[in-house]
Amino acid sequence: MNSYNGNHFNDLAYNNSTILRADPMLDDAEKMLIRQAGSTVHYPKGHVVFAAGDISDRVYLLESGWVKIYRLSTDGRRVTVGSIRSPGEMMGLAETILGVERTCFAGAINNVTMVVMTKAKFEELMAQHSFLAVKVAKLLGARMREAESIIHEMVCWQAPGRLALMLIKMGERMGEHTKNGVKINLKLTHEEIANMVGTSRQTVTSLLNTFKQEKSIVYEGRAISIVNPDKLAKWVV
Repeated sequence: MNSYNGNHFNDLAYNNSTILRADPMLDDAEKMLIRQAGSTVHYPKGHVVFAAGDISDRVYLLESGWVKIYRLSTDGRRVTVGSIRSPGEMMGLAETILGVERTCFAGAINNVTMVVMTKAKFEELMAQHSFLAVKVAKLLGARMREAESIIHEMVCWQAPGRLALMLIKMGERMGEHTKNGVKINLKLTHEEIANMVGTSRQTVTSLLNTFKQEKSIVYEGRAISIVNPDKLAKWVV
């Protein structure tokens, strides 16, 4: 019998502060201000929105699609840092506000649409609308806490726990609730997942097979569905 329950999945996220994202999202009025001050652009899957070493002279509001933030390791691997940015989120904030060069890359996981706004326009907008400046400050604070949490996970948890937590986070943020579970429609390769949780592709493949055998997850094509969040969460210790 399938033990999935949509409400229970959400309760699981809320009962674990490391799982639930608490980013203060922009409301419709705040998004409209940014749209009016910026320009809408479209990028195809795989496009590099910005790169390490770029001048930080603009910020981005993601309208559709997903973007991963990553750095290059010494052996050329794309190591994901922070979270995948999803629709409604802003990107490129901290370095633009500081006026320093980018240290990370932002790559489109699929086709994306975003609003691009120059640093000058962004600073002007925050000066005119203090509530937007407060929201940005809260967002940066939330991301700092998230970064601290990721460091803790990498240091203290083994690969199975890190992978299980990543799946739960993705289900909470971008999952589609179906009668059978939470379907994660974002199709990532095992190599991409490995770069997100700090392990090897072979380890990810082995662990996903373990989760599948214990009936925590199922595959629907390349998409993963979480069908037993309780069982999956037991790895998060």
